[in-house]
Amino acid sequence: MSNLADQIMDDIKTAMKAKDTTALTVLRALKSALKYAAIEQGGADAVLNETDALAVVRKQIKQRQDSIQSYQDGGRQDLADNEAAEITVLEKYLPASLSDDEITALVNDCIAETGASSKKEMGAVMKLLQEKAAGRADNKLLSQKVMEKLS
Repeated sequence: MSNLADQIMDDIKTAMKAKDTTALTVLRALKSALKYAAIEQGGADAVLNETDALAVVRKQIKQRQDSIQSYQDGGRQDLADNEAAEITVLEKYLPASLSDDEITALVNDCIAETGASSKKEMGAVMKLLQEKAAGRADNKLLSQKVMEKLS
């Protein structure tokens, strides 16, 4: 995680100098969430590995996506736009996403590798698929693709 933590610290300094309050707020919250996750995992001196750190970033994005939906339902587009700007800041810490064709090929490989033929075996396929995708695709999308193939 040290590379990600170092990058976040550098970006916090850059945001401070640029007086970018949105980025500064988001980055401070992300730094705090990463530290909290590390403490939860192994104590005060623990350091998250890259996979766990990316999971924290994804969780932060998911929270903001949920907030956008709530704000839009409540007629507060101004707040929804602010959350969308925060998501943009967070997304630069994620690896490049897989294309639709790459996801389909990965799903086919995992189904073949596990020998799955029905929805009952979806759990085994998803476990392998999540390992191979390594966070480069949304789990909901992966799940939908597996369901389509196994139905």
